[in-house]
Amino acid sequence: MIPLTGDLPDKEAILPDVPGMGAELPGVEVTEAGEAGGIGGLGRVIWRVFSENKLALVSIGVIVFMLLFCFVGPHFYVTPQANFVVTSVGQVLAPPSSQHLLGTDPNGYDTVGRLMVGGATALEIALLAAGIATIFGVFFGAISGYAGGAVDAVMMRIVDTVLSVPTLFLLIVIAAILHTSFWLIVFIVALAAWLVPARLIRGETLTLRTREYVQAVRAMGGGGSRIVARHIIPNAVGTIIVNATFQIADAIGLLAALGFLGFGVPAPGTSWGQMLSDGISYAQEGAWWLIYPAGICIILVTVSFNYIGDALRDAFEVRLQRR
Repeated sequence: MIPLTGDLPDKEAILPDVPGMGAELPGVEVTEAGEAGGIGGLGRVIWRVFSENKLALVSIGVIVFMLLFCFVGPHFYVTPQANFVVTSVGQVLAPPSSQHLLGTDPNGYDTVGRLMVGGATALEIALLAAGIATIFGVFFGAISGYAGGAVDAVMMRIVDTVLSVPTLFLLIVIAAILHTSFWLIVFIVALAAWLVPARLIRGETLTLRTREYVQAVRAMGGGGSRIVARHIIPNAVGTIIVNATFQIADAIGLLAALGFLGFGVPAPGTSWGQMLSDGISYAQEGAWWLIYPAGICIILVTVSFNYIGDALRDAFEVRLQRR
């Protein structure tokens, strides 16, 4: 029996000495009030899971290098890339040398300089197109899933109709009819990219709209726009971020395909796909520097964004986190 008066007994007198009973749980911080403080916050958990993927860390380094190469490199490796007139026949299709590290193209442009210009264009278009497609697709899918009924049916039939048309064929037709420009290509790539996030977020919304906190907001008089913007979309942020990385990779590949087919940015601008298209014509002449550098850049950037997306998916997926 525990005495009712006098000094309280120690906890060892109340709790039996059961192995593991008084030990601290590994990885759990216990506060003075006896509450479990978790592992250190969601951000640290996400970073811990993400950092376990070594390929993703290498991919981040590749992306940072490409950004510095394309946007900072031209300030140090200065080459004429606009309105350039060839003044010497020796500058045309020149092989790699100390003056031109990766040779020159048929117009006399330095290949390294063209890689920088083409890479900056490709990354700008891919980031802008992926951002526009993600924002529009997220709101489209969230509204469709939350509204339900006839509204959802009509909106999803629009998505299905556009998806039924071959993407590359549709983009080629638009690019052929309209005069190509930087912003037109951004619009064209975004037009093909918003469909996937729309369907993903619509599926997430169908699940989230039945949760208790959404029902509580609706019971308190919260409108549909507030529920979508303040509760559904923020709770789907993991899916949105992961899909955005894949959208960037897909946009770079799609832009390369358009450039390869001759529907790229107007001259004197260029992209990696256009450089590949121009280099194929001189493949029989042994001008490897017109093909391999641009192809390697496309592969590295695309694969890197895919690895980053895979790691983010694992980090945001609670079921895969080792607690």
